[in-house]
Amino acid sequence: MSSPRRSTIRITGDTPRRRGEDRGRQARAGITRAWQVYEELFATVAAGNARSLDVPALALRTVRAARAWAPELVAEMEGVAEGAGVPFWTIAALNARTEILAEAGAPRAGECSTLVRGGPRTTGGQCWDWHRELADAWHLQTVAGDAQGFAGITEHGILAKIGVNEAGVGVLFNILGHADDAATGVPVHLVARQVLGTAGSFAEAVGMLTGAPVSASTVITVVTGDRAASVELAPAGSAVVAPDDRGWLVRTNHFLAPALAAGELRGRREPETYDRHRLLTARVLTHDGGRGTDASDAVALGPDRLVRLLTAHRDDGAEVCCHAPAEGSLGSRWATLATVAVDPAERCLTVHDGGPCSAGPETWTALTAPRR
Repeated sequence: MSSPRRSTIRITGDTPRRRGEDRGRQARAGITRAWQVYEELFATVAAGNARSLDVPALALRTVRAARAWAPELVAEMEGVAEGAGVPFWTIAALNARTEILAEAGAPRAGECSTLVRGGPRTTGGQCWDWHRELADAWHLQTVAGDAQGFAGITEHGILAKIGVNEAGVGVLFNILGHADDAATGVPVHLVARQVLGTAGSFAEAVGMLTGAPVSASTVITVVTGDRAASVELAPAGSAVVAPDDRGWLVRTNHFLAPALAAGELRGRREPETYDRHRLLTARVLTHDGGRGTDASDAVALGPDRLVRLLTAHRDDGAEVCCHAPAEGSLGSRWATLATVAVDPAERCLTVHDGGPCSAGPETWTALTAPRR
């Protein structure tokens, strides 16, 4: 593979505080740049919806919820703030950016698409779509020193996002939208961090997710060497969505569980999530080319196959691979910032910097979850 142009931060420390300090020192410049964009993004989105935000107060409100659920996550964020030399509430706000944007009334056009193929060798991956202005605000990472070492991608200052740990537990990430979303509970990015750093099995990961007291909606898809499920999280509760009878999970940005879909917000505002889901579902139906019709005959969904399935633009019927317009203001320029493939059995994650349509044999960077 070619040398990555995306930086990899290797974080160590025998306590949450020390791991946070290590992260803050290494990502200091990136955290400062990311915060400048997020500070403007929060204000821009709120103003566009005739709302005002007290970002420090909202961030610290989520900290109280996180402290009650997993105080070690707060200690780690405190370490990040100290290592980066920034106020603690700014690190809390970065980790609660989904919740704060929900309070601001942010639209979520664009966003992520995920595919998982279950079977004897369960594999999967996704596009990660976000604001083009934050294209330089993320990095690759390995983290050692917690109960489970893990590798993945995340934004500067945010503890985790997409990844896989040394026990072979992987997580993929799609934001949802519910009518009750707010900034009162544990931030969903911290929930993903807790799974990656502590879950030793599929059952532990799912149990942790369904018990998380969140206040903004997301679906975290758990992938292990031989199992997969999407866990939908919302203020109204949680639901576990199993693969279909062929072993496929297709996720975009709307609820699939009927009880939670009653409060659907994102799909009502931005119905393109349904277009992406329909297109990808149709593609996976023909993916195996007659080699099998159930999960026992699954073909591994490695980077090459994943790219072929995820490369779709508006002319194809849905913009899975998202490109930002040349013009536009902050909050309206969405792009696929990364394409990620996960092989949990190998504890490995491979990352392409950009959308699937630009991926090639030499563009992938491989990361393996470190041992504790």
